[in-house]
Amino acid sequence: MTMSCDDAGTSGVQRFEVFTGAGKRRDWPPEVKLSIVAESYSGQESVSAVARRHGMIPSQLFTWRRELRKQMEAQGFTLPVAPAPAPLFVPAVIEPSPPSDVVPMAKRPRRRRRSSPSAVELEIDGVAVRIARGTDKGLITAVIEALKATR
Repeated sequence: MTMSCDDAGTSGVQRFEVFTGAGKRRDWPPEVKLSIVAESYSGQESVSAVARRHGMIPSQLFTWRRELRKQMEAQGFTLPVAPAPAPLFVPAVIEPSPPSDVVPMAKRPRRRRRSSPSAVELEIDGVAVRIARGTDKGLITAVIEALKATR
């Protein structure tokens, strides 16, 4: 029986391709970079929105901004920092509730839940194990062995 893969090393190569990356790498001209960075500083949109509109990831635009800031600081210039807007609060309006004729029902006192009393409390190296009544012997043995094994 002959399989089609038997001659893998004997036939000549018909096509050879070399992939050198993800294929999304672009080379941006410096004037386009500056235009996009300036747009990101306009304050009209978020940096992420500007990046998405130009088909790039936000981290790339943040890197360009950081590089520009470092270049300008090296030359003795600083980029203007927009003052943070003052926080705005929504005014709270409290209206008195209309008097109601409904008398609230008396609340029943809550009963506290009691945990089931443990038959045995076991402490091994600071780990407390409470074993309830009726617990399977095999389970108790397995828990104790596991605690011993972790010492």
